Amino acid sequence: MTINCQGNLIDFNTPKILGILNVTPDSFYDGGTLKNETDILEKAIKMIEEGADFIDIGGYSSRPDATDVSIEEEINRVIPVIKALKKEIPNILISIDTFRSEVAHRALDAGACVVNDISAGNLDTKMMETVAKYQVPYIMMHMKGTPQTMKQLCAYENITKEVNYYFSEKIAQARALGINDIIADPGFGFAKNQDQNFELLNNFELLQFLEIPLLAGISRKSMIYKTLNIAAQEALNGTTALHMIALQKGANILRVHDVKPAKECIQLFEKLRKFQH
Repeated sequence: MTINCQGNLIDFNTPKILGILNVTPDSFYDGGTLKNETDILEKAIKMIEEGADFIDIGGYSSRPDATDVSIEEEINRVIPVIKALKKEIPNILISIDTFRSEVAHRALDAGACVVNDISAGNLDTKMMETVAKYQVPYIMMHMKGTPQTMKQLCAYENITKEVNYYFSEKIAQARALGINDIIADPGFGFAKNQDQNFELLNNFELLQFLEIPLLAGISRKSMIYKTLNIAAQEALNGTTALHMIALQKGANILRVHDVKPAKECIQLFEKLRKFQH
């Protein structure tokens, strides 16, 4: 359970944190809050200080019905941020959250070292080739359709089986191209309704048969705030509750908006785990 990231061996026996840094005006929780480079740098430094292992930079909102933006716009949003962060914190591990190979290629050249692709190559056939060429870790997510169409694509006979089958195919495809370090993200909220999200979380441990690190991206998502009938801004407590469930069921990475609470959750989980053997 290790991956190679810019020559660093990352060991997932202790769960890791991927801090979310959205440089989009319309993300569901923090869209538009970071107005300039200073804000962005301060936010990233704070996340690193609070215990984030990676920073995940996204310039394309993938929430349901999000506005489509051009490749040029996405590049213009993320590349200056990556360069500024690498200059300020040279050893920072940056993940680029994109499904476009051109954005991934430009981001990796600028200093990113992980590709986080919501479509696992489905929305850009050159993505896996790009990842293989750069020999960087690849986070592949399960979804159907696009952010604009996924809400209509929630029909499954057995969601856990289908997600596992999807990953077994995608992993084989990635391995055939020479991608060594793969992480699977079941894609909570992507082409899944409320009940399906909870069913998938309840069965999360069944994804361990893939034998690769697993990422849980549930931070402040609608499965929490709609269930509790609150706003995303009020969903931290619910997020932490579900993070502990995900950790107990085998999550190796938490992708989060709030690093300090996630770090505390992992510390408590690790303490508890000492008594489970």
